[in-house]
Amino acid sequence: MFLYQQTKTYFAQIADGFEDLARDELLSLGATSIKPAYRGIRFSAEPAVLYRINYQSRLVSRVLAPLSSFKCEDRHALYQAAKSISWDAFFKCPQTFGIFSNVSGNPQLRHSKFAALCVKDAIADQFRERTGKRPDVDKSNPDVWIHLRVNKTQATISLDTSGGSLHKRGYRHATVAAPMKETLAAAMVALSGWRGERPLYDPMCGAGTLLCEALMVASRLPAGCLRPEFGFRNLSDFDRRLWQKVKQQADAQVRQVESGVVTGSDIDRRAVGAARTNCRQLPGRQAVQIHQRDFREIAELRNHVILCNPPYGVRLKSDNQLGLFYKDLGDFLKRRCKESQAYIFFGNREMIKRIGLRPAWKKPMRNAGLDGRVVRYDLY
Repeated sequence: MFLYQQTKTYFAQIADGFEDLARDELLSLGATSIKPAYRGIRFSAEPAVLYRINYQSRLVSRVLAPLSSFKCEDRHALYQAAKSISWDAFFKCPQTFGIFSNVSGNPQLRHSKFAALCVKDAIADQFRERTGKRPDVDKSNPDVWIHLRVNKTQATISLDTSGGSLHKRGYRHATVAAPMKETLAAAMVALSGWRGERPLYDPMCGAGTLLCEALMVASRLPAGCLRPEFGFRNLSDFDRRLWQKVKQQADAQVRQVESGVVTGSDIDRRAVGAARTNCRQLPGRQAVQIHQRDFREIAELRNHVILCNPPYGVRLKSDNQLGLFYKDLGDFLKRRCKESQAYIFFGNREMIKRIGLRPAWKKPMRNAGLDGRVVRYDLY
């Protein structure tokens, strides 16, 4: 029996800044015994809840099922522990596997790639000894993802029940420079509390990530509705009928959204094309309207929820030009967006001072390695 079967405990990888939002989301999906941990959240769940979290979570990056936890002094201990796991319970030799690892504080295992190589060798040797063949490694899109975590002399080997990062929803068929990560866009929608009750607008929509995530929230589309596979299907105790029941229950909650509830625009014609392409991948896409327009040309956005990820140095190279851009954005929000709330992601935190508005609050959030801030403005 594997560790997750004994304890019914899993680990959700969470981006920095998402902890409170993700805790509430996990609770709403049925998780129990939720405890914060380094770079994530530990929680307990029955199989149905595990499937539901993978299918519906908008904020979790991956859900790991611990297979074995052990004392790990060196390479030899890691190899032996990895080899003692019955890997044929999760995949067979024609299938491929991949390993991602995090190592810290172990003087004998200083590099994540070296530690992953030890686990890879153990798995390959076990298959070779038992079957005479060894499975291939696929570093980008394997059939099975395996995670290794080494913290000082304690190690845990887990199976990725998500089958790759959950931020890959499946709708992004086109992109632009510096796209927003899907989980960050979902976090911004969650922070706003918006559920489709009034119009939402993104005046710098880029590839449309915020629009897609908003549409999914308003229509109650499961975040994983376009994903072809999930890693939990490789678990030795996977229950196909239970998974179909969980999926059907979630899909039954989907509702239609009126046209114009989700709207966006961008000055860049290519960005508008990318946003339209991406929104077209989702059911209910007819509810989203996207225009090519400079935000300065918008006459009024009264009583809206406004979400946006403005440029922060990628498309506007000059600091002075960027400062003037944010001043114009602040003037637009103040003068033309009465009775609205705006949620802005600042990848360049210096621009918070240049926008010229008093924040209601600021929350740290990361996007593609940037230590940014999501800032709320109440506009009267």
